Amino acid sequence: MTAVELTAPKRSSLDFVLRARELGIIIALALLVAVTVISNPRFLSGQSVRDILLNTAILAVLAVGQAVVVITRNIDLSVGSVLGLSAFTVGTLLQNNPGLPVVLALLIGAAVGGVCGVLNGVLVRYGKVPALVVTLGTLYVVRGVTYFWAGGSQINADELPPGFLSFGNASLLGVPMLVLIALVALVVTAVVLRNYRVGRELYAMGSSPQAAQLAGIPTGRRTVGAFLVSGALAGVAGVLFAARFGTIDAAAGTGMELNVVAAVVVGGVAVFGGSGTVWGAALGALLLTTIGSALAVLEINQFWQQAIVGGLILLAIGADRLVAVRVAAGLKKRGSHVG
Repeated sequence: MTAVELTAPKRSSLDFVLRARELGIIIALALLVAVTVISNPRFLSGQSVRDILLNTAILAVLAVGQAVVVITRNIDLSVGSVLGLSAFTVGTLLQNNPGLPVVLALLIGAAVGGVCGVLNGVLVRYGKVPALVVTLGTLYVVRGVTYFWAGGSQINADELPPGFLSFGNASLLGVPMLVLIALVALVVTAVVLRNYRVGRELYAMGSSPQAAQLAGIPTGRRTVGAFLVSGALAGVAGVLFAARFGTIDAAAGTGMELNVVAAVVVGGVAVFGGSGTVWGAALGALLLTTIGSALAVLEINQFWQQAIVGGLILLAIGADRLVAVRVAAGLKKRGSHVG
């Protein structure tokens, strides 16, 4: 009974903060859209909304995979490079095999990313190297491999099959296919994290790695699995990127790491691990994409987008730290009363 009483305050406090964070994102989105529409009503035109959703889809897929890793108290900085490698791999295959089905292209992209993810996971878990160091290294290694392979060349839209390019703009019941794929990845991951044992174990690892090991959780396999999910989804995002933009070079996905991490932490996934949802991460991706589009419409220097993203990261980390300190103080006070 005592153990249950001690954990209840932490859970309720974190749940309240996460709900408040997600609600805050929705309010911020509404205000941002309202201000932009007042300045330029065309911001809510059908094409503008469609472009925002398509760009959000790619970032959201990356953010969902990143959220799984961050929940375990790790981080994956290599996702942008993995996206670039996957996009160039699939683009090259489509050049040589125009009849390659889109579904197979998605599976190949996921496989390429999955291999990179497993490499990250093995180095982190069994090499006992911090994830920040490992994935920063693989960021450059994977990008270097892509540059070496590309050799300064690029794949243009006229070299890709028309069917693949049309997939990037296709819709089902009015919803873009890229958005539907992002929604499938989001819903499946959310269900697994919430309703299945493996999801609860990932949260337990992030809350307390030592306690998770003592509880018999296979932390090694779970860590590798989390990075596998992140890498595979980054690979899928690479295929979506290729279908969306058509032109692919070795620089595809460069610099996306900041936006992905920002989407995750702004969306309420604690950078210290153990809490957060992929729904929040997806909302964070939508907010950041909308900010970028709004700044362009308002004719504001894009430098401010980077400044805003950095500021949002600092605010989110500060909020998580403040909550952690308050929860710890509350647990200590309750523990003294129980004693």
